Formats: sequence, structure tokens, C-alpha cells
Amino acid sequence: MSTGLPDSHPAVHQHAGTKCPVTGQNAHGFCAPQEGDIRSPCPALNTMANHGYIPRDGKNLSASAIKTGLQECYGLSTPLAAFLTYVGFLILGKFRPISLHDIGVHGKIEHNASLVHGDTPEGEVYAPIKIHQDLLDKFLQQDVKPSKAEVEATAGGADIEKKWLLNFEDVARARVRREKECHPVNAVHQEIARGEMAIILGVWETQAEGGGKVGAPAEWIRRWLGEERLPDGWSPTRVQGFFDVVKRAKSIKLTADKFRAEEAAQKKEK
Repeated sequence: MSTGLPDSHPAVHQHAGTKCPVTGQNAHGFCAPQEGDIRSPCPALNTMANHGYIPRDGKNLSASAIKTGLQECYGLSTPLAAFLTYVGFLILGKFRPISLHDIGVHGKIEHNASLVHGDTPEGEVYAPIKIHQDLLDKFLQQDVKPSKAEVEATAGGADIEKKWLLNFEDVARARVRREKECHPVNAVHQEIARGEMAIILGVWETQAEGGGKVGAPAEWIRRWLGEERLPDGWSPTRVQGFFDVVKRAKSIKLTADKFRAEEAAQKKEK
């Protein structure tokens, strides 16, 4: 199993709780999952495990541990972290500690039309967790539309993902595309999908150089979705509240509805 670690890193070691024998004193240093560790289709929870905000092996996760991990890792408010955690446990029908594998039960919290995962094959109980880099590339290279200031900042050939931001309009564009490409997604799972990205957009919200577009750095989103890893040296600097997420998710929905209406109008004209 490829770990994505340098050659000097021990190939295999065991994780016990939130501690890692390699990261040592760096309690929240990154370590890719090792043999026997469990992961889910959720990049937020997998990232928390990879950084030791919840048990690194992805097992025996109490609701309390997940709630605290969401607060410490992403800066979520207590009400938001509690809502996500306890409602999640209710949806899963779990009242005792879970593993990340439980998160992957298809049709509960997990849904089709993921931005980076394939749909769950017919008849399968658990969703795939393989990250498709081609889907990630399509999201960041096709769906993200930079502002004029961002284009000018990268005109000299600089790495565009280090300069460009991703906002609610870009996410809406990606959601429309993926929901056309994939199996149907019901209204509840559409809301979950919007909420997932609404949270991380708020956590990493910043403004483009020269003003204009507000969003999350595309480079950070690539690392989070593609490697399930936090930006180096980053820690929360703001509290992300429940109503912040609701407002941003609504913006994604309204924009996606607008894009669908525009597509429908264009088809009528042809």
C-alpha cells in the first residue's frame, strides 16, 4: 500500500489512539493511514484521523471524540460540531462508538456524485474510498473560474493553484456537473454534499490578491481532497458557526439552481 511518505519514513507502523510513533511529539503531524487503519469516503474525518484529532486507526470513535476533533481541527463552533456529530450518529443508527468504515454505508450520510470518489456500485453496501485524481483535476481545473485579479496574478506563469481561490459558485458548478454525470442524488444528500463544502469554504475563507474573489485556496482544497491532509503549519483562526454554514450552503444551492436554469434555457433555444 502506498503511503505517500518519503523513503526515510518507516514503511509500516501501528497507530494507537491519537498517537503516532513517527510524528512523536508533534501530536497533530500528518501520517498517512497504515496497514490495519480504517478510512471512510469523508475527507474531513479522514484528515482528522491522519492528523491525530481522532484516533489515527479510525476505530472506536465516540461521538464526544468526533465532536471535539471537529472543533480542534477545523474550528467549528460547539453547536455546529455537536449537530454534525450527533445527527450523524442518529442517521447511522449508532449509539455506541463507531469506526470510519461505518461512515461509508451507502445512502446514509454517504452519497453518490462525490467530487472525488466514484459512485457506489449497484448492490454494494459500502461506498468506495479510492480518490480519483482525474475527478479532482476536473473539479479544480474545469469548475473553478478565477477572477480577473487572479488571472492577472498568474499571467507570468506562476503556479495557478497557489494563487487561485475556490468559492461557492465554483462548488455549485461542480455539483451540477457531478449530479449530471452520476446516479441520482436525493434532496437530503444534495444538502449534505453542499454542507460538506460550505464548511471547508468557511474554514479557509480568504480574499484574492488585489481584492475581488473570496474563497478557499485551491491548493489547500487539492491537498485536503486528494491527500486528506491539512496545509502545512495551518491551524484554525476563526470559529465556524452553524448559521455561517447554512448561509453558504444556501448560496451554493441558489447558484446551482441558476446554472441548471441557464442550461435548460440554452437547450430550449437549440
